Amino acid sequence: MHAETPGISATLARLAERGMDLDGIATWAVHVWHDIDSALAPIIGHAGVAALYRRSLYLTRTGHSCLAVVYEATPVSDAYAALKTALSQQTLADATAAISALLQTFHDLLTHLIGESLTERLLRSV
Repeated sequence: MHAETPGISATLARLAERGMDLDGIATWAVHVWHDIDSALAPIIGHAGVAALYRRSLYLTRTGHSCLAVVYEATPVSDAYAALKTALSQQTLADATAAISALLQTFHDLLTHLIGESLTERLLRSV
């Protein structure tokens, strides 16, 4: 896949340095996914976002066992609730690694589909 997007890891590191606890990190991750959905749904639809999210879970689940649980739980009415629950049961380091990997994988998939420039423009606000 592509080189790591610097904003993902840097943001997670800043949140942890500021003392955000595990529940706060998990809540932040869910907010990010809702923001991604809001940014992309007008272009690729909610089903398109859900498909990319599910594919991202599939690709990252082997490296982060908590994401395997989320992958098995989706689709559910609120796919991101399963993510929050799974992340909340991890150590802070494991949760941030899983979030970072999942977001990076999603970014890479989207970049592969629509190109880097458009991906950056669409996700800039997120």
